[in-house]
Amino acid sequence: MNIGLIADIHANYTALEAVLDDMPEVESLVCLGDVVGYNPHPRECIEEIRDSCDLVLCGNHDRGVTIPEEYRKNEMAHEGLIYARKELSEKQIRWLENLPDRKGVWEAGFLSAHSHPDLKKLDDYVMPRDFPRMRPYLNDYDGISIAHTHIQHKAVIDDRLILNPGSVGQPRDGKPTAAYGILDTESDAVELRRTRYNIDRVNHEIIVNDMPKEIGDRLYDGR
Repeated sequence: MNIGLIADIHANYTALEAVLDDMPEVESLVCLGDVVGYNPHPRECIEEIRDSCDLVLCGNHDRGVTIPEEYRKNEMAHEGLIYARKELSEKQIRWLENLPDRKGVWEAGFLSAHSHPDLKKLDDYVMPRDFPRMRPYLNDYDGISIAHTHIQHKAVIDDRLILNPGSVGQPRDGKPTAAYGILDTESDAVELRRTRYNIDRVNHEIIVNDMPKEIGDRLYDGR
Protein backbone atom coordinates (compact mmCIF):
# COMPACT_ATOMS: atom_id res chain seq x y z
CA MET A 1 0.00 0.00 0.00
CA ASN A 2 1.27 3.46 -0.90
CA ILE A 3 0.59 6.01 1.84
CA GLY A 4 0.92 9.77 1.47
CA LEU A 5 2.30 11.43 4.60
CA ILE A 6 1.79 15.12 5.28
CA ALA A 7 2.30 17.18 8.43
CA ASP A 8 2.62 20.66 9.87
CA ILE A 9 0.38 22.34 7.32
CA HIS A 10 0.00 25.30 9.67
CA ALA A 11 -2.87 26.97 7.86
CA ASN A 12 -0.89 27.37 4.63
CA TYR A 13 -3.53 26.40 2.10
CA THR A 14 -1.46 27.45 -0.91
CA ALA A 15 1.29 25.02 0.09
CA LEU A 16 -1.26 22.29 0.86
CA GLU A 17 -2.82 22.63 -2.60
CA ALA A 18 0.61 22.42 -4.21
CA VAL A 19 1.48 19.26 -2.29
CA LEU A 20 -1.80 17.54 -3.13
CA ASP A 21 -1.38 18.48 -6.80
CA ASP A 22 2.21 17.20 -6.84
CA MET A 23 1.53 13.97 -4.95
CA PRO A 24 1.36 10.79 -7.05
CA GLU A 25 -1.62 8.53 -6.67
CA VAL A 26 -1.73 6.96 -3.19
CA GLU A 27 -4.10 4.50 -1.59
CA SER A 28 -4.34 6.41 1.67
CA LEU A 29 -3.40 9.85 2.97
CA VAL A 30 -2.29 10.49 6.57
CA CYS A 31 -1.85 13.87 8.25
CA LEU A 32 0.47 13.82 11.27
CA GLY A 33 -0.97 16.96 12.83
CA ASP A 34 -0.74 20.74 13.15
CA VAL A 35 -3.34 21.58 10.55
CA VAL A 36 -3.60 25.13 11.92
CA GLY A 37 -1.39 27.80 13.47
CA TYR A 38 0.88 30.56 12.15
CA ASN A 39 -0.52 31.11 8.64
CA PRO A 40 -3.77 32.72 7.41
CA HIS A 41 -5.91 29.85 6.05
CA PRO A 42 -7.05 27.67 8.98
CA ARG A 43 -10.61 27.17 7.74
CA GLU A 44 -9.60 26.13 4.24
CA CYS A 45 -6.94 23.75 5.51
CA ILE A 46 -9.27 22.02 7.95
CA GLU A 47 -11.89 21.43 5.28
CA GLU A 48 -9.34 20.12 2.77
CA ILE A 49 -7.73 17.83 5.34
CA ARG A 50 -11.11 16.50 6.48
CA ASP A 51 -12.05 15.73 2.87
CA SER A 52 -8.73 14.28 1.74
CA CYS A 53 -7.19 12.39 4.67
CA ASP A 54 -7.98 8.94 5.98
CA LEU A 55 -6.28 9.63 9.30
CA VAL A 56 -5.53 12.94 11.02
CA LEU A 57 -3.57 13.28 14.26
CA CYS A 58 -3.68 16.14 16.72
CA GLY A 59 -0.70 18.48 16.82
CA ASN A 60 0.19 20.92 19.59
CA HIS A 61 -1.14 23.90 17.59
CA ASP A 62 -4.38 22.04 16.93
CA ARG A 63 -4.82 21.71 20.70
CA GLY A 64 -3.54 25.26 21.20
CA VAL A 65 -6.50 26.88 19.44
CA THR A 66 -8.45 26.63 22.70
CA ILE A 67 -5.50 27.72 24.89
CA PRO A 68 -3.56 30.31 22.85
CA GLU A 69 -2.40 32.05 26.03
CA GLU A 70 0.05 29.18 26.59
CA TYR A 71 1.98 30.47 23.56
CA ARG A 72 2.35 34.09 24.69
CA LYS A 73 6.16 33.84 24.77
CA ASN A 74 6.15 33.06 21.04
CA GLU A 75 4.50 35.98 19.24
CA MET A 76 4.19 34.22 15.89
CA ALA A 77 2.61 31.10 17.39
CA HIS A 78 0.37 33.11 19.72
CA GLU A 79 -0.93 35.42 17.02
CA GLY A 80 -1.50 32.51 14.64
CA LEU A 81 -3.62 30.73 17.24
CA ILE A 82 -5.58 33.89 18.10
CA TYR A 83 -6.29 34.31 14.40
CA ALA A 84 -7.34 30.67 14.01
CA ARG A 85 -9.62 30.89 17.04
CA LYS A 86 -11.33 33.92 15.48
CA GLU A 87 -11.68 32.33 12.03
CA LEU A 88 -12.80 28.82 12.92
CA SER A 89 -16.33 27.70 13.65
CA GLU A 90 -17.10 25.92 16.91
CA LYS A 91 -17.63 22.75 14.89
CA GLN A 92 -14.14 23.01 13.41
CA ILE A 93 -12.61 23.66 16.84
CA ARG A 94 -14.39 20.62 18.27
CA TRP A 95 -13.06 18.55 15.37
CA LEU A 96 -9.50 19.59 16.22
CA GLU A 97 -10.05 18.80 19.89
CA ASN A 98 -11.21 15.28 19.13
CA LEU A 99 -8.24 14.26 16.98
CA PRO A 100 -6.07 11.46 18.42
CA ASP A 101 -2.52 12.24 19.63
CA ARG A 102 -1.05 9.13 18.08
CA LYS A 103 -2.17 5.93 16.42
CA GLY A 104 -0.89 2.59 15.19
CA VAL A 105 -1.76 2.54 11.52
CA TRP A 106 -2.02 -0.09 8.80
CA GLU A 107 -1.54 -3.82 8.99
CA ALA A 108 2.11 -3.25 8.16
CA GLY A 109 2.56 -2.12 11.76
CA PHE A 110 3.50 1.54 11.61
CA LEU A 111 3.05 3.84 14.56
CA SER A 112 2.23 7.47 13.84
CA ALA A 113 2.52 10.43 16.20
CA HIS A 114 2.73 14.17 15.85
CA SER A 115 5.76 14.54 18.09
CA HIS A 116 7.34 11.98 20.42
CA PRO A 117 5.95 8.41 20.20
CA ASP A 118 5.79 8.26 24.02
CA LEU A 119 2.68 10.12 25.14
CA LYS A 120 4.43 10.92 28.44
CA LYS A 121 6.77 13.06 26.33
CA LEU A 122 4.01 14.65 24.30
CA ASP A 123 5.23 17.68 22.33
CA ASP A 124 8.93 16.85 22.81
CA TYR A 125 10.96 17.44 19.66
CA VAL A 126 12.59 14.43 18.03
CA MET A 127 15.35 15.94 15.93
CA PRO A 128 17.18 13.92 13.24
CA ARG A 129 20.09 13.39 15.66
CA ASP A 130 17.59 11.80 18.09
CA PHE A 131 16.32 9.16 15.67
CA PRO A 132 18.64 6.40 16.99
CA ARG A 133 17.16 6.93 20.46
CA MET A 134 13.76 5.89 19.14
CA ARG A 135 14.87 2.26 18.88
CA PRO A 136 12.96 1.15 22.04
CA TYR A 137 9.74 2.43 20.52
CA LEU A 138 10.27 0.34 17.40
CA ASN A 139 10.07 -2.99 19.23
CA ASP A 140 6.41 -3.51 18.44
CA TYR A 141 6.32 -1.78 15.06
CA ASP A 142 7.86 -1.96 11.61
CA GLY A 143 8.40 1.77 11.71
CA ILE A 144 7.41 5.13 13.14
CA SER A 145 6.31 8.29 11.39
CA ILE A 146 6.52 11.57 13.30
CA ALA A 147 6.43 15.32 12.63
CA HIS A 148 6.64 18.48 14.81
CA THR A 149 10.24 19.52 14.03
CA HIS A 150 9.39 20.65 10.47
CA ILE A 151 12.62 18.92 9.38
CA GLN A 152 12.35 16.28 6.66
CA HIS A 153 14.43 13.22 7.52
CA LYS A 154 14.45 9.42 7.46
CA ALA A 155 16.62 6.72 9.00
CA VAL A 156 16.72 2.93 9.21
CA ILE A 157 17.48 1.48 12.64
CA ASP A 158 17.93 -2.30 12.83
CA ASP A 159 15.96 -2.70 9.60
CA ARG A 160 13.13 -0.56 10.95
CA LEU A 161 12.14 2.79 9.56
CA ILE A 162 11.67 6.11 11.28
CA LEU A 163 10.72 9.13 9.23
CA ASN A 164 9.56 12.71 9.34
CA PRO A 165 7.92 13.82 6.06
CA GLY A 166 8.74 17.45 6.81
CA SER A 167 6.40 20.42 6.88
CA VAL A 168 3.90 21.32 4.19
CA GLY A 169 3.32 24.87 5.35
CA GLN A 170 6.39 26.01 7.29
CA PRO A 171 9.61 24.06 6.54
CA ARG A 172 12.49 24.66 8.94
CA ASP A 173 15.28 22.74 7.24
CA GLY A 174 16.62 25.60 5.14
CA LYS A 175 14.47 24.78 2.11
CA PRO A 176 11.37 26.88 1.38
CA THR A 177 9.66 24.20 -0.73
CA ALA A 178 6.70 22.32 0.76
CA ALA A 179 7.64 18.85 2.02
CA TYR A 180 5.83 15.51 2.19
CA GLY A 181 6.50 11.79 1.95
CA ILE A 182 5.32 8.63 0.20
CA LEU A 183 5.57 5.34 2.08
CA ASP A 184 5.27 1.85 0.59
CA THR A 185 4.11 -0.23 3.55
CA GLU A 186 4.97 -3.54 1.87
CA SER A 187 8.65 -2.74 1.24
CA ASP A 188 9.03 0.04 3.87
CA ALA A 189 10.52 2.17 1.09
CA VAL A 190 9.96 5.88 1.57
CA GLU A 191 10.34 8.78 -0.84
CA LEU A 192 10.78 12.24 0.68
CA ARG A 193 9.52 14.84 -1.78
CA ARG A 194 9.43 18.65 -2.16
CA THR A 195 7.40 21.00 -4.31
CA ARG A 196 7.36 24.74 -4.94
CA TYR A 197 4.38 26.94 -4.15
CA ASN A 198 3.49 30.63 -4.35
CA ILE A 199 4.97 32.04 -1.15
CA ASP A 200 4.21 35.60 -2.28
CA ARG A 201 0.50 34.81 -2.21
CA VAL A 202 0.65 33.53 1.37
CA ASN A 203 2.81 36.43 2.50
CA HIS A 204 0.32 38.89 1.02
CA GLU A 205 -2.47 37.31 3.09
CA ILE A 206 -0.29 37.49 6.20
CA ILE A 207 0.25 41.21 5.63
CA VAL A 208 -3.36 42.13 4.86
CA ASN A 209 -4.54 40.25 7.94
CA ASP A 210 -2.08 42.20 10.11
CA MET A 211 -0.26 39.09 11.28
CA PRO A 212 3.41 39.29 12.42
CA LYS A 213 5.71 40.04 9.51
CA GLU A 214 8.14 37.33 10.64
CA ILE A 215 5.59 34.62 9.80
CA GLY A 216 5.89 35.44 6.12
CA ASP A 217 9.62 36.17 6.21
CA ARG A 218 10.50 32.71 7.45
CA LEU A 219 8.60 31.04 4.60
CA TYR A 220 11.11 32.44 2.09
CA ASP A 221 14.05 31.11 4.08
CA GLY A 222 12.65 27.74 5.14
CA ARG A 223 13.55 28.40 8.77
